Amino acid sequence: MKLAGHDAMARQADERTTTYRVKLPRRIVERPLRQVARRVLMALSVLVATALIVWGDSGGYNDTSDGVVDLLDSFYYATVTLSTTGYGDIVPVSDFARLINIFIITPLRVLFLIILVGTTLEVLTERTREEWRLNRWRSTLRDHVVVVGFGTKGRSAVETVCATGLKPEQVVVVDPSAKAIEAATALGYAGVTGDATRSSVLLRAEVQRARKIIVATQRDDTAVLVTLTARQLNRAAKIVACVREEENAPLLRQSGADAVITSASAAGRLLGLSVLSPHAGMVMEDLIQKGSGLDLVERTVTKPEVGLKPRDTDDLVVSVVRGHRMLGYDDPAVGTLQLTDRLITIARVTPTRQVVPDTKPLP
Repeated sequence: MKLAGHDAMARQADERTTTYRVKLPRRIVERPLRQVARRVLMALSVLVATALIVWGDSGGYNDTSDGVVDLLDSFYYATVTLSTTGYGDIVPVSDFARLINIFIITPLRVLFLIILVGTTLEVLTERTREEWRLNRWRSTLRDHVVVVGFGTKGRSAVETVCATGLKPEQVVVVDPSAKAIEAATALGYAGVTGDATRSSVLLRAEVQRARKIIVATQRDDTAVLVTLTARQLNRAAKIVACVREEENAPLLRQSGADAVITSASAAGRLLGLSVLSPHAGMVMEDLIQKGSGLDLVERTVTKPEVGLKPRDTDDLVVSVVRGHRMLGYDDPAVGTLQLTDRLITIARVTPTRQVVPDTKPLP
């Protein structure tokens, strides 16, 4: 697939709607119908309690129609009293009945009104609380990971990153699908519903303060636009993008991606390796599954390791990163390890030993 020009894609992106929504993870709440039923039962309970109180002291009340207050009159009085209608046809005449109205009926009336308007108050309170949470989330979010696209690739990438110790609160998912964002928030991640090719949507995800950006969109042209926009907003973040076609990988690198993964080619190579050597394929699959078995880990050189050869270290060194070059463990150019080198090692992860990625600040 050949990509269209950047200008044409930018014009198409500008024509799209700018609807977006930030959604934070939240606890599972009770079903709305169950909430309504519970409120109705509470209101009926207050009504019945008030009617029984009035009926128990029916001698202290006067009915202007016949002078007698029976059970039906008690329910009628409780209804018009709790609803603050108050026709005045049934009134308390004794001192005891008036005291009951002051200290019991009036609090019940207030409770009844609170139950009736409780839904509205709850909605207003929830909106205020959600707005406060959102403002606090924006003010405290720093060095997080932004994942664009929460399909199979995006979900697997997030699981791999979180397997190394990253908290779910430090992950923000951007996807145009509301269902995908619902799935992300259910797992504890913050979500932004919208088109990630627009800078306004990425700004909602605080991409300008992100440490890492993962682009796992379904289309290659979308990945190019997202990478361009993200790199303009954040010059220091590490951007890793995924494409379907190998021929589109150079475009993504030119757009600002630090690393580009070709999903189709990578899967094909793993299939071919598994056919030629099934055990080697199993080892490779174990290496790419973070958090269990064998893991590939990038770390800095420790002071005791300075001056040693890669084979002399305690870990199994695969490559040495020196400056902008990646050298094999047996490359003569490596010589001895330097303090500024970084090592790509293979480590075994056990329940008692979890490998935490290096948190060295990005340049």
